[in-house]
Amino acid sequence: MKLDMHCEMILDEYREKQPVFEKMKTVVTKRLNDCLDENHILVAGLESRIKTEKSLAGKLELKGQKYRTLDDLTDILGVRVITFYSDEVDLISALVEQMFDIDWENSVDKRKMLEIDRFGYMSLHYICRIPEAMHHDPAMPELNQIRFELQMRSTLQHVWANMYHDMGYKSEVEIPVEYQRNMSRLAGMLELADEQFSRIRKEINDYRRNVQSLVASGNFDEVPLNGDTFRSFLELRPFKRLAEKIAGINQAELYEDSLMPYYNVLLNMGMKTIGDIVRLRNEHEDAAYQLALIQLAGTGLDIVAYSVALQNICIVAILRQGFGEAGLMRLFVALYGESNYNAQRAQRIHEQAKKINLV
Repeated sequence: MKLDMHCEMILDEYREKQPVFEKMKTVVTKRLNDCLDENHILVAGLESRIKTEKSLAGKLELKGQKYRTLDDLTDILGVRVITFYSDEVDLISALVEQMFDIDWENSVDKRKMLEIDRFGYMSLHYICRIPEAMHHDPAMPELNQIRFELQMRSTLQHVWANMYHDMGYKSEVEIPVEYQRNMSRLAGMLELADEQFSRIRKEINDYRRNVQSLVASGNFDEVPLNGDTFRSFLELRPFKRLAEKIAGINQAELYEDSLMPYYNVLLNMGMKTIGDIVRLRNEHEDAAYQLALIQLAGTGLDIVAYSVALQNICIVAILRQGFGEAGLMRLFVALYGESNYNAQRAQRIHEQAKKINLV
């Protein structure tokens, strides 16, 4: 590859500034990762690369006279944030604008492009500098002077860009029209999928917020029982009073364990709404406490699981419905899986229940 003297001087400057680019890469990627963690944002990927000498030489061979110095090349360091959803690009960009100094004149929002076959290149491109407030090294002032490119795009846009690049972009062989048309059709499908994923996620989040509002309002009969509503209901700590009362039998410490394993148990017991669970609790919590008195008598246990409250409520309901040891066995299998100990546990609790006339 033959370059003129001007381009060779730019290449020499590139070689000299390799340590600067490496340091920039470290600073930028660390700050981005920290920011994502601080804001609890999960992304599909965060990539960074320093343009290779071969790639830079190729660019200079084609467009060398366009650049006066190396500083005119804004993509020696390239960083890319890949989001799961297209609407997260705006969220990331807002954070980026707070972190870095943005060269707005040279930044571009390629999402506003209308060509259907450019779907994979519809990313947001910011040209940035590292502000001194973020990182400053008097021995390396170029850190705050050299610009870098930061791209933000969705996962589907990223996949399409890589596929399009592999199949034809920058290729020496022109792609026949019929293949270009098929690729454009596929691009349209992916763009629609990208939009729909974001829309569906928004609708699900709206639904969950509505469920949380309904649960918080106490209109339990209006709230159907499902995984989301049960989780929201548990945040209200509906079994806390009974659990603390049971722990108080031995002045025991209350161990916080999850009640989510009881979701399927309650469904199998015929619960349809959160209101059904509230009625189940109100109807059986006194007997559940009486059963706990017998269970803990003389044991000296100083740690009691929070779930004992709901478990005893379920036990009482099962026995009062006449399902006996067989019903208790089904309960324990649902909670703990198949185990030889389930039969012993069911038999022991069945005998204890006789003392308070549950059977």
